Amino acid sequence: MSKHDEARRAFLVGVAAGAVTGAGLAGKALAEAHDETAAIPAHAAGHGAFFNDDDALTIAAFAERLMPGAPGKPGARDADVLNYIDLALAGAYADLQDFYRRGLAQLDAQCRAAYGMPFAKLDVARQDEVIAALEQGKATGFLWPTAQSFFATLRTHTMEGMFADPIYGGNKDFAGWRLVGFPGAQPLFTPEDLASRQAYRAAIVGLHAQAKG
Repeated sequence: MSKHDEARRAFLVGVAAGAVTGAGLAGKALAEAHDETAAIPAHAAGHGAFFNDDDALTIAAFAERLMPGAPGKPGARDADVLNYIDLALAGAYADLQDFYRRGLAQLDAQCRAAYGMPFAKLDVARQDEVIAALEQGKATGFLWPTAQSFFATLRTHTMEGMFADPIYGGNKDFAGWRLVGFPGAQPLFTPEDLASRQAYRAAIVGLHAQAKG
């Protein structure tokens, strides 16, 4: 993993650690936003609720560059962020469908004009160049959504897919929670647990397990 990748991961993990432990990404905001999403069945290929195959490849590649995986460190593909965003756009985030369609079309047009191929087929160095141009508002050809708003939305949804409860389709096998040491939606902690200065070692619990109980 390059130093650039490490820095990006460190930033997102640091932000997520505070949000998750403060019940941000895992708590009230997402629960309110995704009541509909939880009822949508996941698709075996990681998409199919909203994205077509080409758009799914673009989103998967983009999210992986935002949160790249490494040996022993899960990334966006490992956490199935694509599935999370796909399900969200077919449910609770349905109002953003046109935003994504237009953003992806503009991204595709820019990459084809600059490099002769779509984003998903670029090497990682060029993908990072494209993402940096979006973040800095320097990407040409973006009208609505703007380059910066498209980048910011995709980054936010990537973080949600990494660190929200798996019931919403991402954070596969608790990949994101394991990364930040979050124990999940534990029903209770004993006085000994609360007094301990050691990392909590019990099995991670998600909302799905609570609902079964």
